Amino acid sequence: MLTKTELINSLESLPENLTVDQVIDHIVFVEKVQKGIEDSEKGLISTKQEAQKILDKWLK
Repeated sequence: MLTKTELINSLESLPENLTVDQVIDHIVFVEKVQKGIEDSEKGLISTKQEAQKILDKWLK
């Protein structure tokens, strides 16, 4: 979860002339990156080989 401070810092680095949709897209992107980092730190990720096995099953 993003903290208010992290969100503010992230928004301050953006250009001044953005649409609301662009700001929302940025917030969603930053949140997803943060979640990915947290999942990685918790070991909740798959190796490339594990992902390939899962995809092979889906694509059959």
